[in-house]
Amino acid sequence: MACTTILVGKKASFDGSTIIARNEDCPSGEFCEKCMDVNRPDPAKKTYKSVLGHLEVALPEGGTRYTCMPNADLKEGLWEAAGVNEHNVAMNATETLTSNERVLAADPLVAYRAAKGEPGETGYEPEVAGGIGEEDMVTLVLPYATSARDGVLRLGALLERYGTYEMNGIAFADVDEIWWLETVGGHHWIARRVPDDCYVTMPNQLGLDSFDLEDAFGEGHEHLCSADLREFIEDNHLDLSLDGQLNPRDAFGSHSDADHVYNTPRAWDIQRFLNPSAGPWETAAPHEEFGPESDRLPWARVPERKITMEDVKYALSLHFQGTVYDPYGRMGTPATRGMYRPIGINRNCQLTAQQIRPYVDEPRRAVQWIALGSNAFNALVPFYTQVDEVPEYVRSTPKTCTTESFYWANRLIGAMADASFAATQPHVERYQEKLQAAATRLILQADAAGADMAETNQAIADETRRQTDELLGHVLFARSNEMRNGFKRSDN
Repeated sequence: MACTTILVGKKASFDGSTIIARNEDCPSGEFCEKCMDVNRPDPAKKTYKSVLGHLEVALPEGGTRYTCMPNADLKEGLWEAAGVNEHNVAMNATETLTSNERVLAADPLVAYRAAKGEPGETGYEPEVAGGIGEEDMVTLVLPYATSARDGVLRLGALLERYGTYEMNGIAFADVDEIWWLETVGGHHWIARRVPDDCYVTMPNQLGLDSFDLEDAFGEGHEHLCSADLREFIEDNHLDLSLDGQLNPRDAFGSHSDADHVYNTPRAWDIQRFLNPSAGPWETAAPHEEFGPESDRLPWARVPERKITMEDVKYALSLHFQGTVYDPYGRMGTPATRGMYRPIGINRNCQLTAQQIRPYVDEPRRAVQWIALGSNAFNALVPFYTQVDEVPEYVRSTPKTCTTESFYWANRLIGAMADASFAATQPHVERYQEKLQAAATRLILQADAAGADMAETNQAIADETRRQTDELLGHVLFARSNEMRNGFKRSDN
């Protein structure tokens, strides 16, 4: 899956919350229907079997209830994507990452292989299970994590035992810490604690730009890794540093031409938004330090001001506004408008931002913000997570397109608004501001009054549906006026 992630430390956020957020994007030419749900591990279920990897994994005893963002069509598995459990531990998984030939030769990915022939036949080869992947990780880890660090260690142990068939980055958060884990080859992994005063940008490219092996194999305050990572690096000559300071990007990552078109420009777009004075952003040549193809954009950066939830939404909806690369803009040329892959793209299927708030009681501490469909045209709305179910409007995503579903309503809006961008954008912007403000107000009122969280979620869903239906009407009217078979002479 192609995705974009932003992580915000508690001293960098507007209210002292830890915030982890990610767009889940569909592969090119696909549109994956998503929904929000609440899941609880079945105590009678002792094993989990993946659909894509055909892997069976023993499940621990217990496990807590958790929110999630599963696929509506389960033909490829749950893909629960993001959620918060009863311990107010958040997990967002996964950001697909890149690697290089040296790593993949030293520790190949663990791919599923179907059986060949029939048992007893000459040349029969039995099925070989794959490792764990994006389909599985939230389901296998989030119900059992008691802290962000604990989530890292549980996932790390699963990776070491079963391996993975893809390179991924995974975010964990609790009220105190955010951790970012990156897989390295089939069985290895590294993880860093996000500095409290920083934000992190991740655009489908291995991101960590420094790593302290002494800390990882010592106290583990800020760094964690697989048990044999040091030997893995030495035996396979992966450390490319001249000064002995390991740079994971160089050791484990990629710097391909495709990265410079598809990945790094997204980190550039977010960082120029949150650190506008750091530039020059717009005037730098593509490969220079502040250019959209720069390999030197930092993994973590201190923002110029504290970051809000509306900043998170805007950052994960960016399409190079104000630059020659904006596909909706008038600057540049047809060649530049579309040169780089935007963050807000037609294939966004869901955005989840988990906010763990330190200033409210534990049952209300976690809020899961969701947006469905293309982020340039949707709104981000919050829901309490410590509930047994979520409203039908966000939970129900049928296979048939319908305005009864938050997902489908947003898909319809995005497809029409894209074609009539100038005419519809004022309506979209008003919707985004009004809905997020109204939903946030309902959360604040419920916090103050101690109101029932499920009832508050329903009120938010009702307001979301009302405003989304209203926007759909505005966009339909604007798009209808721009139909090519229109004629200005009136019939009456």
